[in-house]
Amino acid sequence: MSHTDRSSSIQIEGSGAHSGGRPADLAGPGAQDGPAPASPGASPGRPRIAALDVVRGVALCGILLANVQPIASVADLAAPGSAGGPAEEWMGLLVEQRFFPIFSLLFGIGFSLLLESAGGRVAHPRRLLLRRLLILLAMGVAHFLLLWRGDILSTYAVMGLLVLLPSTWLPRRAVAALSPVFLAASWVMHGDRFLLIAGLFLLGSALTRYGVVDRIERSTRVPAALGLVFAVAAAPALWWQITSRTGGPHDLWSSALSVSGTLLAGLYVCAILVLLRTPLRAALQVVFAPLGRMALTNYLTATVLVLVAARLFGVPVGRSWTAMFLTAGVILALQWAWSTLWLRRYRFGPLEWLWRWATWGRRPPLRALS
Repeated sequence: MSHTDRSSSIQIEGSGAHSGGRPADLAGPGAQDGPAPASPGASPGRPRIAALDVVRGVALCGILLANVQPIASVADLAAPGSAGGPAEEWMGLLVEQRFFPIFSLLFGIGFSLLLESAGGRVAHPRRLLLRRLLILLAMGVAHFLLLWRGDILSTYAVMGLLVLLPSTWLPRRAVAALSPVFLAASWVMHGDRFLLIAGLFLLGSALTRYGVVDRIERSTRVPAALGLVFAVAAAPALWWQITSRTGGPHDLWSSALSVSGTLLAGLYVCAILVLLRTPLRAALQVVFAPLGRMALTNYLTATVLVLVAARLFGVPVGRSWTAMFLTAGVILALQWAWSTLWLRRYRFGPLEWLWRWATWGRRPPLRALS
């Protein structure tokens, strides 16, 4: 992530269980979170939560839009966003810091779902989660050193080790109470991303532990009402962001960006959940679920594709908004086609499968059940 002024991120594998498996990992987390049900210690589960796949897929699209220019700046001497103009203003209002909070929330959800599932399968589930976070840290460090300094995976892994894992020993009331404390502290500290991630991680964990995630697809009124609250709260926050950017100190603008970004992220999630209760559900699942189920693979391959476009083909991503949007559109189209075709034959994305294998210490089945 290019620090506090850009969205970043991922969640990673799939956040729901595969058919017949318990929802898992997160924000990315696709498919059942452990070995097949026939494996030793496995327990029967439930169908994956399709809404989380769609939310993750939408967020992945927003993350790419926010990150294309920062990634390309590695190969392009032009600074991210140097093209300026109305497009930059709209990106600042609708995209920057709007999707990164969604992935952070999903990561907390997936972590707690996996803890629940692992608790019924292994003797020491926290050791499994520790190994999972360490593997994620290794992937993030490699991404950071080899491809792009804006990597978020290593940050997620470290915050998972410092915040999420210790929170598993706390009662859910304490986790729910600590979440707004971290969020408020982040906003006071000019949008500190580590505090923001901690607060959203704990919020996602609390929503899971209170059973809210299990009921996420059962209501239209609740997300609609919450979305209205987020919209009302986001309006003055957006005005604050606009005015502070043009006439206030940078620290004040950073706080405004963080507050408005978090509120708009909540509005986006609620809007998606409402739309999933309409006839648009089928279309949303076709378009966004494949991207969400392979979020880790798509996040990392996006970096490679952007660098290829900027370095090998000389696409002026950092100097032209048209080039940036076209590059993002082509990459997302390729990833959608790749993900859709892959998931017709396989249960997990390739990197999701390898991560799961390393986490559980035994190879999960890859081919989809016919």
